[in-house]
Amino acid sequence: MWYCPCVRVLIDYRAALRQRSGVGEYTHQLVAALLAAYPPGGDGPPLALTLFSSSWKDRLALDPPLSGTPSIDRRVPVRVLNFAWHRLGWPAVESLTDRRFDVTHSLHPLLLPSRTAAKVVTIHDLYFLAHPELSGAEIRRDYPALVRRHAGRADHIVVPSKFTASQVDRLLNVPPDRVSVCSPGAPDWPPRSGLPADGYVLFFGTLEPRKNVGALLDAYELLIERRRPVPPLVVAGRATDAARPWLDRIGRAPLDRVVRYVGYVDPDERRALYEGARMLVQPSHEEGFGIPVLEAMTIGVPVVAADRGALPEVLGDAGTLVDPSNREDLADAIERMATDDAYAEACASKGAMRARDFSWSRTARHVYRAYQLALEHRRCASA
Repeated sequence: MWYCPCVRVLIDYRAALRQRSGVGEYTHQLVAALLAAYPPGGDGPPLALTLFSSSWKDRLALDPPLSGTPSIDRRVPVRVLNFAWHRLGWPAVESLTDRRFDVTHSLHPLLLPSRTAAKVVTIHDLYFLAHPELSGAEIRRDYPALVRRHAGRADHIVVPSKFTASQVDRLLNVPPDRVSVCSPGAPDWPPRSGLPADGYVLFFGTLEPRKNVGALLDAYELLIERRRPVPPLVVAGRATDAARPWLDRIGRAPLDRVVRYVGYVDPDERRALYEGARMLVQPSHEEGFGIPVLEAMTIGVPVVAADRGALPEVLGDAGTLVDPSNREDLADAIERMATDDAYAEACASKGAMRARDFSWSRTARHVYRAYQLALEHRRCASA
């Protein structure tokens, strides 16, 4: 395999500019892992990272371990730049940054336009193809219409799971040799000791339609009807406009007595959020990976998750998988994990061991190899 002696990479960091949820957290942790694995002046293969950001009002400010990383910050509204990039393929990053790069890496499915660089995109999931009506306005406008064309032009595609890799093959007709699975890593958190006596049930994630929070609330209402003792439910994550019916339900009887919405949780407060949880419930219709499941497993929080998307791939046998459309199954799984200490502790132990299989250092190595594969594809296509 051919290798470039030094890889100059421009990474689109905009997803992590403000609230780091999902793609933003993956972006931030990936950059940190690449810097740790391939530091400037280190003994390993040379990698020169530059972070790109644009916004009309939010400026890029990098904290450790990213402080000092070369960056380019343009005062251009995100929606304006995205429209120009996605629809017009303009301006090329060389014009916008006054620099040249070997690789451009977009952390969403649509390309960063470049005249000379090899192009890498990360496709986290393809849920927007099946359900564009449940996506945000910009995603609904651009992703379904453009993703096939952009994926076909990409020199390499990065995905977080085998599930998403299979979707890219099946739905976008991209050959497997142009796709690399680069799963997220587990956080550097030690496992907690035992289950909290008064722990809560936790849902953690952006409150958007595919997260299926309504089914979780249905299950809780069923548990209340059964008059069984059940831990309180804490719902955490940024609320989208589509979340308003869920928030309204939480504020009314009977859920107002047992459900609490805490909003977006800063990265440095997430470990404490998991520490107090009896279990994590992830009832999503589809996930390309499911970072909260991995974070919960890391410190020994038992997990109840949907048997859809990549969640079975991440959880394995370290928790309970249920049909997310069946409120009875979901309620039964929550009740068992809340009342069967031996079962919950066994799941917690298995999860903590399984989480060791996921490391950001391995992610960085796989992404670096994806860059090399993209350069080789670009070189062969230009020959």
